[in-house]
Amino acid sequence: MQSRFPMLGKLILLIGDMGLLVLATYLAVFIVFYDRTAQMDFPMYYNMTPVMIVTAGILFNINGLFSLSRKKFSELLLSLGVALFNLLVVMMAISFFLKEFGYSRSVLFLTMMLQFTMLAAWKYIFWQAERALGARKNTLLIGNPMECVRVITRLQFQPQLNYHVRYVCTDCESETWKNVNEDIDLMIVCAELSLKDKAEIVHYCHANGKQVFLIPNMYEIFCSGAELDKIDDIPVFHPCYLKPALEQRTLKRILDIAVSGAVLFFLWPLLMLVAIAVKLDSPGPILYSQVRTGLDEQEFRVYKFRSMRADAESTTGPVLAGENDPRITRLGKFLRATRIDELPQLFNVLLGDMSIVGPRPERPFFVEQFKAEIPEYIYRHNVKPGITGLAQVYGKYNTTPYNKLIYDLIYIQKCNVLTDLVIMLQTVKVLVTKSSTEGVKSSHADLSRYEIDQLG
Repeated sequence: MQSRFPMLGKLILLIGDMGLLVLATYLAVFIVFYDRTAQMDFPMYYNMTPVMIVTAGILFNINGLFSLSRKKFSELLLSLGVALFNLLVVMMAISFFLKEFGYSRSVLFLTMMLQFTMLAAWKYIFWQAERALGARKNTLLIGNPMECVRVITRLQFQPQLNYHVRYVCTDCESETWKNVNEDIDLMIVCAELSLKDKAEIVHYCHANGKQVFLIPNMYEIFCSGAELDKIDDIPVFHPCYLKPALEQRTLKRILDIAVSGAVLFFLWPLLMLVAIAVKLDSPGPILYSQVRTGLDEQEFRVYKFRSMRADAESTTGPVLAGENDPRITRLGKFLRATRIDELPQLFNVLLGDMSIVGPRPERPFFVEQFKAEIPEYIYRHNVKPGITGLAQVYGKYNTTPYNKLIYDLIYIQKCNVLTDLVIMLQTVKVLVTKSSTEGVKSSHADLSRYEIDQLG
Protein backbone atom coordinates (compact mmCIF):
# COMPACT_ATOMS: atom_id res chain seq x y z
CA MET A 1 0.00 0.00 0.00
CA GLN A 2 2.76 2.44 0.95
CA SER A 3 4.89 1.73 -2.12
CA ARG A 4 2.06 1.71 -4.66
CA PHE A 5 -0.14 4.42 -3.13
CA PRO A 6 2.11 6.49 -0.85
CA MET A 7 -0.25 9.45 -0.49
CA LEU A 8 -3.27 7.23 0.21
CA GLY A 9 -1.34 5.34 2.89
CA LYS A 10 -0.22 8.53 4.61
CA LEU A 11 -3.75 9.96 4.44
CA ILE A 12 -5.20 6.86 6.11
CA LEU A 13 -2.47 6.99 8.75
CA LEU A 14 -3.10 10.71 9.38
CA ILE A 15 -6.88 10.26 9.71
CA GLY A 16 -6.38 7.35 12.09
CA ASP A 17 -3.87 9.31 14.21
CA MET A 18 -6.08 12.36 14.53
CA GLY A 19 -9.19 10.29 15.24
CA LEU A 20 -7.48 8.39 18.06
CA LEU A 21 -6.08 11.62 19.53
CA VAL A 22 -9.63 13.04 19.77
CA LEU A 23 -11.09 9.76 21.07
CA ALA A 24 -8.44 9.53 23.80
CA THR A 25 -9.22 13.11 24.89
CA TYR A 26 -12.96 12.47 25.16
CA LEU A 27 -12.37 9.21 27.04
CA ALA A 28 -10.04 10.94 29.50
CA VAL A 29 -12.58 13.69 30.20
CA PHE A 30 -15.33 11.12 30.69
CA ILE A 31 -13.23 8.94 33.04
CA VAL A 32 -11.95 11.81 35.21
CA PHE A 33 -15.32 13.54 35.56
CA TYR A 34 -17.64 10.54 35.45
CA ASP A 35 -19.30 11.49 38.77
CA ARG A 36 -19.26 15.25 38.14
CA THR A 37 -20.65 15.58 34.63
CA ALA A 38 -23.28 18.14 35.68
CA GLN A 39 -20.64 20.47 37.15
CA MET A 40 -18.11 20.36 34.31
CA ASP A 41 -17.52 22.87 31.55
CA PHE A 42 -17.02 20.31 28.77
CA PRO A 43 -16.79 22.87 25.92
CA MET A 44 -13.58 24.16 27.55
CA TYR A 45 -11.94 20.78 26.80
CA TYR A 46 -13.49 20.23 23.43
CA ASN A 47 -12.58 23.72 22.20
CA MET A 48 -8.91 22.85 22.75
CA THR A 49 -9.18 19.86 20.42
CA PRO A 50 -8.31 21.74 17.17
CA VAL A 51 -5.21 23.21 18.86
CA MET A 52 -4.19 19.73 20.00
CA ILE A 53 -4.68 18.23 16.54
CA VAL A 54 -2.63 20.90 14.75
CA THR A 55 0.16 20.72 17.34
CA ALA A 56 0.19 16.93 17.24
CA GLY A 57 0.36 16.94 13.43
CA ILE A 58 3.43 19.19 13.52
CA LEU A 59 5.14 17.15 16.25
CA PHE A 60 4.35 13.83 14.54
CA ASN A 61 5.84 15.13 11.30
CA ILE A 62 8.99 16.38 13.05
CA ASN A 63 9.45 12.99 14.72
CA GLY A 64 8.90 11.03 11.51
CA LEU A 65 5.68 9.32 12.57
CA PHE A 66 4.17 9.41 9.08
CA SER A 67 6.93 7.24 7.56
CA LEU A 68 6.67 3.97 9.46
CA SER A 69 8.21 1.32 7.24
CA ARG A 70 11.70 2.85 7.35
CA LYS A 71 11.93 2.49 11.14
CA LYS A 72 12.20 -0.28 13.67
CA PHE A 73 9.09 -0.52 15.82
CA SER A 74 11.13 0.30 18.92
CA GLU A 75 12.16 3.55 17.21
CA LEU A 76 8.52 4.27 16.41
CA LEU A 77 7.51 3.78 20.05
CA LEU A 78 10.32 6.08 21.16
CA SER A 79 9.35 8.74 18.61
CA LEU A 80 5.69 8.44 19.62
CA GLY A 81 6.54 8.83 23.30
CA VAL A 82 8.70 11.89 22.63
CA ALA A 83 6.05 13.50 20.41
CA LEU A 84 3.28 12.95 22.97
CA PHE A 85 5.47 14.25 25.80
CA ASN A 86 6.15 17.41 23.78
CA LEU A 87 2.40 17.64 23.07
CA LEU A 88 1.69 17.37 26.81
CA VAL A 89 4.12 20.22 27.57
CA VAL A 90 2.61 22.43 24.86
CA MET A 91 -0.97 21.75 26.00
CA MET A 92 -0.05 22.47 29.63
CA ALA A 93 1.56 25.75 28.60
CA ILE A 94 -1.41 26.77 26.44
CA SER A 95 -3.95 25.86 29.12
CA PHE A 96 -1.96 27.82 31.69
CA PHE A 97 -1.90 31.01 29.64
CA LEU A 98 -5.49 30.73 28.36
CA LYS A 99 -7.38 29.18 31.28
CA GLU A 100 -5.21 29.85 34.33
CA PHE A 101 -4.95 26.16 35.24
CA GLY A 102 -8.65 25.59 34.56
CA TYR A 103 -7.72 22.68 32.25
CA SER A 104 -7.40 19.67 34.57
CA ARG A 105 -3.87 18.22 34.79
CA SER A 106 -5.43 14.81 35.50
CA VAL A 107 -7.17 14.97 32.13
CA LEU A 108 -3.94 15.96 30.38
CA PHE A 109 -1.88 13.12 31.86
CA LEU A 110 -4.60 10.50 31.36
CA THR A 111 -5.07 11.74 27.80
CA MET A 112 -1.38 11.25 27.06
CA MET A 113 -1.40 7.70 28.47
CA LEU A 114 -4.51 6.76 26.49
CA GLN A 115 -3.12 8.36 23.34
CA PHE A 116 0.16 6.46 23.67
CA THR A 117 -1.60 3.13 24.20
CA MET A 118 -4.11 3.55 21.38
CA LEU A 119 -1.67 5.08 18.88
CA ALA A 120 0.99 2.46 19.63
CA ALA A 121 -1.52 -0.31 18.77
CA TRP A 122 -2.71 1.54 15.65
CA LYS A 123 0.79 2.23 14.37
CA TYR A 124 1.87 -1.35 15.04
CA ILE A 125 -0.99 -2.60 12.84
CA PHE A 126 -0.13 -0.08 10.12
CA TRP A 127 3.61 -0.79 10.44
CA GLN A 128 3.01 -4.52 10.02
CA ALA A 129 0.76 -3.88 7.01
CA GLU A 130 3.39 -1.70 5.34
CA ARG A 131 6.08 -4.32 5.93
CA ALA A 132 3.85 -7.07 4.54
CA LEU A 133 2.86 -5.10 1.44
CA GLY A 134 6.26 -3.50 0.86
CA ALA A 135 8.48 -5.43 -1.55
CA ARG A 136 12.16 -5.96 -0.87
CA LYS A 137 14.31 -3.65 -3.00
CA ASN A 138 17.17 -5.35 -4.80
CA THR A 139 20.03 -2.89 -4.63
CA LEU A 140 23.14 -2.17 -6.68
CA LEU A 141 25.93 -0.41 -4.78
CA ILE A 142 28.45 1.54 -6.87
CA GLY A 143 31.70 2.88 -5.43
CA ASN A 144 35.20 1.99 -4.32
CA PRO A 145 35.60 -1.04 -2.02
CA MET A 146 36.15 1.00 1.15
CA GLU A 147 32.99 3.06 0.63
CA CYS A 148 30.97 -0.02 -0.25
CA VAL A 149 32.08 -1.74 2.95
CA ARG A 150 30.98 1.27 4.98
CA VAL A 151 27.53 1.44 3.34
CA ILE A 152 26.89 -2.30 3.64
CA THR A 153 27.91 -2.23 7.30
CA ARG A 154 25.37 0.50 8.01
CA LEU A 155 22.64 -1.29 6.04
CA GLN A 156 23.18 -4.39 8.16
CA PHE A 157 22.07 -2.38 11.18
CA GLN A 158 18.90 -1.20 9.39
CA PRO A 159 17.12 -4.37 8.17
CA GLN A 160 13.73 -2.64 8.34
CA LEU A 161 14.71 -0.58 5.27
CA ASN A 162 14.33 -3.80 3.26
CA TYR A 163 17.27 -2.98 0.98
CA HIS A 164 18.92 -6.16 -0.28
CA VAL A 165 22.38 -5.41 -1.67
CA ARG A 166 22.48 -7.91 -4.50
CA TYR A 167 25.32 -6.44 -6.54
CA VAL A 168 28.40 -4.35 -5.82
CA CYS A 169 30.22 -2.50 -8.60
CA THR A 170 33.72 -1.25 -7.86
CA ASP A 171 34.62 -0.35 -11.46
CA CYS A 172 32.15 2.17 -12.83
CA GLU A 173 34.18 2.84 -15.97
CA SER A 174 33.45 -0.62 -17.37
CA GLU A 175 29.70 0.14 -17.38
CA THR A 176 28.98 -3.51 -16.55
CA TRP A 177 26.50 -2.20 -13.94
CA LYS A 178 24.03 -1.70 -16.79
CA ASN A 179 23.89 -5.47 -17.30
CA VAL A 180 21.87 -6.00 -14.10
CA ASN A 181 19.19 -3.43 -14.88
CA GLU A 182 16.37 -5.99 -14.85
CA ASP A 183 17.42 -7.42 -11.46
CA ILE A 184 17.53 -4.25 -9.36
CA ASP A 185 15.16 -1.58 -8.05
CA LEU A 186 17.61 0.85 -6.44
CA MET A 187 21.12 2.15 -7.09
CA ILE A 188 23.19 3.63 -4.26
CA VAL A 189 26.01 5.79 -5.60
CA CYS A 190 28.95 6.49 -3.30
CA ALA A 191 30.47 9.94 -2.88
CA GLU A 192 33.86 9.46 -4.53
CA LEU A 193 32.61 8.77 -8.05
CA SER A 194 33.29 11.44 -10.65
CA LEU A 195 30.59 13.93 -11.62
CA LYS A 196 30.58 12.45 -15.11
CA ASP A 197 29.83 8.97 -13.78
CA LYS A 198 27.17 10.23 -11.36
CA ALA A 199 25.44 12.20 -14.11
CA GLU A 200 25.36 9.12 -16.35
CA ILE A 201 23.98 6.91 -13.57
CA VAL A 202 21.26 9.41 -12.60
CA HIS A 203 20.21 9.84 -16.25
CA TYR A 204 20.15 6.06 -16.72
CA CYS A 205 18.01 5.54 -13.58
CA HIS A 206 15.51 8.20 -14.61
CA ALA A 207 15.25 6.79 -18.12
CA ASN A 208 14.72 3.24 -16.83
CA GLY A 209 12.45 3.96 -13.85
CA LYS A 210 15.00 3.03 -11.18
CA GLN A 211 15.33 4.74 -7.81
CA VAL A 212 18.74 6.26 -7.10
CA PHE A 213 20.42 7.45 -3.88
CA LEU A 214 23.44 9.76 -4.08
CA ILE A 215 25.81 9.94 -1.11
CA PRO A 216 26.92 13.61 -1.28
CA ASN A 217 30.44 14.97 -1.38
CA MET A 218 31.51 18.48 -0.38
CA TYR A 219 31.14 19.93 -3.88
CA GLU A 220 27.53 18.76 -4.06
CA ILE A 221 26.78 20.25 -0.64
CA PHE A 222 27.95 23.65 -1.86
CA CYS A 223 25.93 23.35 -5.07
CA SER A 224 22.73 22.23 -3.32
CA GLY A 225 22.12 25.75 -2.02
CA ALA A 226 23.18 27.55 -5.19
CA GLU A 227 21.10 30.41 -6.58
CA LEU A 228 20.31 30.73 -10.27
CA ASP A 229 21.90 33.71 -11.99
CA LYS A 230 22.86 34.55 -15.58
CA ILE A 231 25.57 36.12 -17.70
CA ASP A 232 23.60 37.66 -20.56
CA ASP A 233 21.56 34.59 -21.58
CA ILE A 234 23.96 32.01 -20.09
CA PRO A 235 22.53 30.41 -16.93
CA VAL A 236 24.98 30.23 -14.04
CA PHE A 237 24.80 28.88 -10.50
CA HIS A 238 25.94 31.15 -7.71
CA PRO A 239 26.90 28.98 -4.68
CA CYS A 240 25.95 30.74 -1.45
CA TYR A 241 28.62 31.54 1.10
CA LEU A 242 28.21 29.17 4.04
CA LYS A 243 27.46 31.80 6.68
CA PRO A 244 24.08 32.93 8.07
CA ALA A 245 22.92 36.46 7.32
CA LEU A 246 23.03 39.13 10.04
CA GLU A 247 19.29 38.98 10.69
CA GLN A 248 19.44 35.19 11.11
CA ARG A 249 22.36 35.49 13.53
CA THR A 250 20.46 38.13 15.54
CA LEU A 251 17.27 36.03 15.81
CA LYS A 252 19.35 32.97 16.67
CA ARG A 253 21.08 34.86 19.50
CA ILE A 254 17.73 35.98 20.93
CA LEU A 255 16.50 32.37 20.85
CA ASP A 256 19.71 31.15 22.51
CA ILE A 257 19.38 33.58 25.42
CA ALA A 258 15.68 32.81 25.91
CA VAL A 259 16.09 29.01 25.83
CA SER A 260 19.30 28.77 27.90
CA GLY A 261 17.97 31.22 30.50
CA ALA A 262 14.67 29.36 30.83
CA VAL A 263 16.32 25.92 31.08
CA LEU A 264 18.79 27.10 33.74
CA PHE A 265 15.96 28.70 35.73
CA PHE A 266 13.91 25.49 35.81
CA LEU A 267 16.76 22.97 36.11
CA TRP A 268 18.99 24.58 38.74
CA PRO A 269 17.91 22.00 41.41
CA LEU A 270 19.00 19.20 39.05
CA LEU A 271 22.34 20.94 38.45
CA MET A 272 22.96 21.09 42.21
CA LEU A 273 22.12 17.39 42.67
CA VAL A 274 24.41 16.35 39.80
CA ALA A 275 27.25 18.48 41.20
CA ILE A 276 26.97 16.74 44.56
CA ALA A 277 26.80 13.30 42.90
CA VAL A 278 29.92 13.95 40.79
CA LYS A 279 31.85 15.02 43.90
CA LEU A 280 30.81 11.90 45.82
CA ASP A 281 31.36 9.48 42.92
CA SER A 282 35.09 10.02 42.31
CA PRO A 283 37.90 12.36 43.43
CA GLY A 284 38.44 15.47 41.33
CA PRO A 285 36.68 18.69 40.35
CA ILE A 286 32.94 18.85 39.70
CA LEU A 287 33.25 20.70 36.41
CA TYR A 288 35.59 19.80 33.61
CA SER A 289 36.78 22.66 31.44
CA GLN A 290 38.54 22.24 28.14
CA VAL A 291 39.73 24.52 25.36
CA ARG A 292 37.61 24.16 22.22
CA THR A 293 37.56 25.87 18.83
CA GLY A 294 34.58 28.13 18.19
CA LEU A 295 33.35 30.82 15.80
CA ASP A 296 36.04 31.98 13.35
CA GLU A 297 38.43 29.45 14.94
CA GLN A 298 38.58 31.46 18.15
CA GLU A 299 39.39 29.32 21.19
CA PHE A 300 37.22 29.30 24.33
CA ARG A 301 36.70 27.14 27.39
CA VAL A 302 33.75 24.78 27.39
CA TYR A 303 32.30 23.51 30.68
CA LYS A 304 30.85 20.06 31.39
CA PHE A 305 30.16 17.91 34.41
CA ARG A 306 33.19 15.67 34.80
CA SER A 307 32.42 12.16 33.51
CA MET A 308 35.97 10.74 33.42
CA ARG A 309 38.68 10.19 35.98
CA ALA A 310 40.58 13.36 36.83
CA ASP A 311 43.79 11.84 35.35
CA ALA A 312 42.09 10.47 32.21
CA GLU A 313 44.63 11.91 29.73
CA SER A 314 47.67 12.33 31.95
CA THR A 315 49.58 9.59 30.09
CA THR A 316 47.83 9.30 26.72
CA GLY A 317 47.28 12.94 25.72
CA PRO A 318 44.19 13.93 23.70
CA VAL A 319 42.25 10.79 22.74
CA LEU A 320 38.65 10.47 21.53
CA ALA A 321 36.40 8.53 23.90
CA GLY A 322 35.91 4.92 22.84
CA GLU A 323 33.13 2.45 23.41
CA ASN A 324 33.29 1.07 26.99
CA ASP A 325 36.12 3.51 27.70
CA PRO A 326 37.67 2.55 31.08
CA ARG A 327 38.40 6.20 31.87
CA ILE A 328 34.66 6.96 32.23
CA THR A 329 33.39 6.83 35.81
CA ARG A 330 30.29 4.90 36.93
CA LEU A 331 28.26 8.09 37.22
CA GLY A 332 29.88 9.39 34.04
CA LYS A 333 28.30 6.60 31.98
CA PHE A 334 24.86 7.74 33.08
CA LEU A 335 25.66 11.42 32.58
CA ARG A 336 26.92 10.76 29.04
CA ALA A 337 24.01 8.48 28.13
CA THR A 338 21.47 11.14 29.18
CA ARG A 339 23.64 14.10 28.02
CA ILE A 340 23.28 15.65 31.48
CA ASP A 341 27.04 16.25 31.47
CA GLU A 342 26.44 18.87 28.73
CA LEU A 343 24.12 21.08 30.83
CA PRO A 344 26.86 23.47 32.11
CA GLN A 345 27.38 24.47 28.48
CA LEU A 346 24.21 26.53 28.85
CA PHE A 347 26.44 29.05 30.62
CA ASN A 348 28.67 29.05 27.52
CA VAL A 349 25.53 29.88 25.51
CA LEU A 350 24.66 32.81 27.80
CA LEU A 351 28.24 34.09 27.54
CA GLY A 352 27.99 34.01 23.74
CA ASP A 353 30.70 31.40 23.10
CA MET A 354 28.18 28.78 21.97
CA SER A 355 24.68 28.41 20.60
CA ILE A 356 21.97 25.91 21.50
CA VAL A 357 22.15 24.47 17.96
CA GLY A 358 25.28 24.26 15.87
CA PRO A 359 28.28 22.02 15.07
CA ARG A 360 29.78 20.42 18.17
CA PRO A 361 32.95 22.24 19.28
CA GLU A 362 36.15 20.23 18.87
CA ARG A 363 39.51 20.50 20.58
CA PRO A 364 42.19 22.44 18.66
CA PHE A 365 44.36 19.30 18.50
CA PHE A 366 41.69 17.40 16.54
CA VAL A 367 40.62 20.47 14.52
CA GLU A 368 44.11 20.69 13.02
CA GLN A 369 44.03 16.98 12.17
CA PHE A 370 40.62 17.22 10.53
CA LYS A 371 41.59 20.34 8.55
CA ALA A 372 44.63 18.53 7.18
CA GLU A 373 42.51 15.55 6.11
CA ILE A 374 39.37 17.48 5.03
CA PRO A 375 40.10 21.09 3.89
CA GLU A 376 36.37 21.97 3.97
CA TYR A 377 36.38 21.38 7.74
CA ILE A 378 37.21 25.07 8.17
CA TYR A 379 33.67 26.08 7.09
CA ARG A 380 32.04 24.57 10.19
CA HIS A 381 33.57 27.48 12.13
CA ASN A 382 31.42 29.99 10.22
CA VAL A 383 28.80 29.64 12.99
CA LYS A 384 28.99 29.30 16.74
CA PRO A 385 29.34 25.72 17.97
CA GLY A 386 26.27 24.21 19.60
CA ILE A 387 25.15 21.90 22.38
CA THR A 388 23.16 19.92 19.84
CA GLY A 389 23.04 19.95 16.06
CA LEU A 390 21.97 18.22 12.88
CA ALA A 391 24.90 15.78 13.14
CA GLN A 392 23.77 14.79 16.64
CA VAL A 393 20.14 14.29 15.56
CA TYR A 394 20.83 12.32 12.36
CA GLY A 395 24.20 10.79 13.20
CA LYS A 396 25.70 8.89 16.11
CA TYR A 397 28.65 9.45 18.39
CA ASN A 398 30.72 7.09 16.23
CA THR A 399 29.63 8.62 12.90
CA THR A 400 32.76 9.43 10.88
CA PRO A 401 34.09 13.03 11.03
CA TYR A 402 33.46 13.35 7.28
CA ASN A 403 29.77 12.44 7.58
CA LYS A 404 29.36 14.69 10.62
CA LEU A 405 30.88 17.51 8.57
CA ILE A 406 28.34 16.89 5.80
CA TYR A 407 25.50 17.30 8.32
CA ASP A 408 27.14 20.39 9.82
CA LEU A 409 27.52 22.10 6.44
CA ILE A 410 23.93 21.27 5.49
CA TYR A 411 22.82 22.87 8.79
CA ILE A 412 24.91 26.01 8.16
CA GLN A 413 23.36 26.28 4.72
CA LYS A 414 19.81 26.14 6.18
CA CYS A 415 20.57 27.92 9.45
CA ASN A 416 17.52 29.78 10.82
CA VAL A 417 15.33 29.94 13.92
CA LEU A 418 12.76 27.45 12.59
CA THR A 419 15.48 24.89 11.85
CA ASP A 420 16.87 25.37 15.35
CA LEU A 421 13.46 24.79 16.94
CA VAL A 422 12.95 21.57 14.96
CA ILE A 423 16.40 20.28 15.94
CA MET A 424 15.74 21.11 19.60
CA LEU A 425 12.55 19.03 19.52
CA GLN A 426 14.30 16.16 17.76
CA THR A 427 17.11 16.24 20.33
CA VAL A 428 14.72 14.94 23.01
CA LYS A 429 14.67 11.60 21.20
CA VAL A 430 18.48 11.56 20.94
CA LEU A 431 18.78 11.84 24.73
CA VAL A 432 17.24 8.40 25.23
CA THR A 433 18.81 6.66 22.23
CA LYS A 434 21.78 4.48 23.15
CA SER A 435 23.38 4.52 19.69
CA SER A 436 23.78 8.30 19.87
CA THR A 437 26.30 7.97 22.71
CA GLU A 438 28.31 4.97 21.51
CA GLY A 439 32.06 5.45 21.43
CA VAL A 440 34.29 5.32 18.38
CA LYS A 441 34.69 1.82 16.96
CA SER A 442 35.45 0.23 13.63
CA SER A 443 33.16 -2.03 11.62
CA HIS A 444 33.83 -4.28 8.67
CA ALA A 445 31.73 -6.04 6.07
CA ASP A 446 32.69 -8.85 3.77
CA LEU A 447 32.29 -8.00 0.08
CA SER A 448 33.22 -11.46 -1.11
CA ARG A 449 29.66 -12.78 -0.85
CA TYR A 450 28.37 -10.18 -3.33
CA GLU A 451 28.46 -10.72 -7.06
CA ILE A 452 31.42 -8.42 -7.70
CA ASP A 453 32.86 -10.71 -10.35
CA GLN A 454 29.92 -9.81 -12.61
CA LEU A 455 30.37 -6.08 -12.21
CA GLY A 456 34.06 -5.34 -12.32
